[in-house]
Amino acid sequence: MIVVEDVVYEYPSKRALDGVSFTIPAGTITAMVGPNGAGKTTLLRCLAALEPPYSGRITIDGVDTREDPRRIHELLGYLPDFFGLYEELPVWRALYFAARSHRLNAADAEKAVAETAAAVGLADRLNQRAQELSRGLRQRLAIGQAIVHKPKVILLDEPAAGLDPESRRSLSQLLISLRDRGMTLIVSSHILAELDDYATEMLIIKDGKIAGGSAVTTRAGDQVKVRVETASNDPRLLQLVSGRSDVTVSTSGADHVEVILSNDRAAHAALLRSLIEAGLSVCVFAPQKITLEDTYFNETRKG
Repeated sequence: MIVVEDVVYEYPSKRALDGVSFTIPAGTITAMVGPNGAGKTTLLRCLAALEPPYSGRITIDGVDTREDPRRIHELLGYLPDFFGLYEELPVWRALYFAARSHRLNAADAEKAVAETAAAVGLADRLNQRAQELSRGLRQRLAIGQAIVHKPKVILLDEPAAGLDPESRRSLSQLLISLRDRGMTLIVSSHILAELDDYATEMLIIKDGKIAGGSAVTTRAGDQVKVRVETASNDPRLLQLVSGRSDVTVSTSGADHVEVILSNDRAAHAALLRSLIEAGLSVCVFAPQKITLEDTYFNETRKG
């Protein structure tokens, strides 16, 4: 669906993207993560055909962003970090205007407004003006404007910024529903916790480069994280687990470690047996979910 090949983008005083290459398959939600200033927003704007890269090539559904930017705008929806709404317009009019801006005829635009309002949970707010909406509902309206023309790809820059926990959970469910409708999403953020519920792929950007050279999966079904705690501080705990070839240490402390290993009961039993036979007073041995943060730090450590 999305192919990026050796993209370079430069500002007068800085190279923001430095040989970026990756591929994103259709029907996925990709988390684009990295520290502030890493190049995330610049890359999104290049993907959206709003900024031509200095060199390299980007294609979306086979269309080159340089050769046919107007077609790219038809294929995708883009929600920037600081989005604008027409404050005086009611929800239905804002969606209708967005639809007509994407060259839908009047009848198709009216149908798209109804479908989009239902999709983003604003069907009961159609006559309410944008300025009267809460922060979370304004975000939904902005996403609605970005998807009213039924794009294949959606680019979202910090979509959960400023939202309360309930609105963030609601946003997560909305993004999953859009993926289930066949859309491909890229969500940029530097807050990993807000991406953990829905991201299926992850791109790690640091200093204008892709850590590891490609996207990584965030749902490692063949691996699991296990937390091991001992009743007292014992330096042998870290020594024993780090010496095993089938175990990767995620975090450690004086009386505990968190390790990533095969999601296999026999492997768990073998690890626990070795610790007990070594005389360690193991009081906790608990499998846990591998989070996006675990994957992020594992990949950056490799880099």
